[in-house]
Amino acid sequence: MLPRLLLALVSGLGLTAAFEPFALPVLLPFAVAGYVGSVHGLRARAALLPGAVFGIAFYFTHIWWMKSSVGADAWLALSAAEAAFYALLGPVVAVLRRAPAWPLWTAAAWASMEAIRSGWPFSGMPWGRVSYAVVDTPVAPLLPYVGVAGLGFLVALAGSLLAWVVLERGRRLRGVLGLVLVVALVPVVMLAPWQVEETGEATVAAVQGDVPGPGNDILYDHRQVTRNMVEATVDLAERVERGEEQAPDFVLWPENATAVDPFLDRSTNEAIWEGVRAAGVPVLVAAIVDAGESHIMNQGIVWDPVTGAADRYTKRHPVPFGEYIPFRSVFEGWNFGRLTELGRDQVSGTRTEPLPIAGIRVADAICFDIAYEDVLHDQVRRGAELVTVQTSNAMFIHTHQIDQQFAITRLRAIETGRYVAVASPNGLTGIIGPDGSVIAEAEPRTTSVLVERVGLSTGLTPAVRMGAWPARVLALLTLIGLLFTLRSYARSRRGQTAPAPATAAPTTDATTAAAVPDRDDPATELEETKSP
Repeated sequence: MLPRLLLALVSGLGLTAAFEPFALPVLLPFAVAGYVGSVHGLRARAALLPGAVFGIAFYFTHIWWMKSSVGADAWLALSAAEAAFYALLGPVVAVLRRAPAWPLWTAAAWASMEAIRSGWPFSGMPWGRVSYAVVDTPVAPLLPYVGVAGLGFLVALAGSLLAWVVLERGRRLRGVLGLVLVVALVPVVMLAPWQVEETGEATVAAVQGDVPGPGNDILYDHRQVTRNMVEATVDLAERVERGEEQAPDFVLWPENATAVDPFLDRSTNEAIWEGVRAAGVPVLVAAIVDAGESHIMNQGIVWDPVTGAADRYTKRHPVPFGEYIPFRSVFEGWNFGRLTELGRDQVSGTRTEPLPIAGIRVADAICFDIAYEDVLHDQVRRGAELVTVQTSNAMFIHTHQIDQQFAITRLRAIETGRYVAVASPNGLTGIIGPDGSVIAEAEPRTTSVLVERVGLSTGLTPAVRMGAWPARVLALLTLIGLLFTLRSYARSRRGQTAPAPATAAPTTDATTAAAVPDRDDPATELEETKSP
């Protein structure tokens, strides 16, 4: 067992190295192959241990940034919970290993596990899906065709086939042929990349106002954060008036541009009006808005220079134990970690319609929303022409979380076929093309305003059209594979335990027949063993 555990450990660390800050995506199929190899040939129960070692090695290192930015307790709890999914996948892979064409079923199980942990428990944690590491690889153009779940399946299939080539000595040729077919998809898609026709243009200004003090605490001086956004917007308006900058159609502010309710706090309300009126165009303001004594809402608010606050998008996926406490009444009285810091819970939004801003239909996402397919898919299917991301990565500014999230954002641009504008208080702020390329990027921890001309689109990629269906189909494939394998195993077990058919005695003399020992009787075999 020790060699298996070492293989699982190395493979889990290899999967971590595929993501930022190392960004070595070539390791993806090898990491999956190592996982499969570590549980190969084991009974279901025994496969739990190498699966757990893999999950611990991967997730505790993949989100290491949480330890210093959020807290060791949150890092330990979340890492352990996510590692458990890889542990539970071990028995599933061990069972599916007995099925014909097992790499297919194994890859479906891997992708299904990623989809399940991305939405459960509570709102799940999508960080670490293998698709999120492919942004600068030749396989990234597959995203508009198959989506995140589909591409995760293909990466896992390549890894499973690689394991087949190594483990199945008698059937290596089949594994090699399967691997060749999967790899062959890449040049095919590169020759015919998905193209979404542009139906218009717009100019967007993304504001990065910077965060005072240590830079990693948005509440250190939250009023100055708002002031920085206003001053950067006023400065932009002055440069536009002097002809030094093109006039934007709308301005994008980041999440936590104001940490207090702008409808209840007079000075904040006046500051926002100052910036919006100076811009002379709508500003998409991200604000924390009260929702009663025990709840708040994290909203992107379209603030018009004439009519004021209008349409709003409310964050759909607040972070459990980061922005709300699940089953808060159960933990009432506990006094540790985030429970002492979160006095009020964030309410989940339900909006699926794009925001109308300056005549443009915009799909908005707030921070971790970008890691979930449903947020952008729902809005793009309903006519969104452009994507905006309002994020507050200040608490992660000294970690590699900001790079991981920006990579996910670039993948969403490819998947949806849309330009994406990202605004963050102090990084990473940027403008991304529909092919995932970074058109403009602000230096972290600076006050910057990016003004760029972007294309608008209304066409839909196959991935957006399919929505959640690839994940559902893969889950169904996994279930079919398990049922097929377990049924075949049960049949083979019944065949092994069935009694041998009785044979006629060589004579009708009962006494003689009784004197002839039965060679198929285990008791007889035991007696013969005892005889000298």
